[in-house]
Amino acid sequence: MNQGHYLPHSGRGPEKCRRRPRRCLLKGCQRLYSPEHWRSRYCSEACRQAATRWRRWQACQHYRTSAKGQQRRREQSRRYRQRMRQRQAASADAASPREGQRISAGTENSAEQPCDRPGCYQLFPVAQQHLCKRFCSLACRLALRCVLDREARYRARRRRWRRQRRVRSTPPPDTS
Repeated sequence: MNQGHYLPHSGRGPEKCRRRPRRCLLKGCQRLYSPEHWRSRYCSEACRQAATRWRRWQACQHYRTSAKGQQRRREQSRRYRQRMRQRQAASADAASPREGQRISAGTENSAEQPCDRPGCYQLFPVAQQHLCKRFCSLACRLALRCVLDREARYRARRRRWRRQRRVRSTPPPDTS
């Protein structure tokens, strides 16, 4: 049973499930592969791990834009500056250049946001009037949309199959 997945609702016995080849969702890979499961999005274990790393990176990006994340970053920077002052006071060479100074980018009414496609590390500016923008390009948006639409079709099919199975499995009412 590990060699392939079976369709329990086919009614023709345990036949191997035939699925069309798909493209890997990870940006940069996009290879065609034969899926092992109806919810598989990536062609290999390496792509799955890369997508996991990307999700962690994206979570960090979102956290840093939150109020709590910014407060923690300010505290971290304050502790770093304090340590640096102590080191400079201990050493005679106090002529080191400043580190960690970020160059202000863009206008003050726009923020940078990470793309929602797995593997896409592109940060793109989002103006205040377009806060719901989630993708850096049309290609990224269409790639994820294709996957989400396919998964929605599978879920709808499974719901229909369960409903039909439940109707068939209920015994007829007793009329005696």
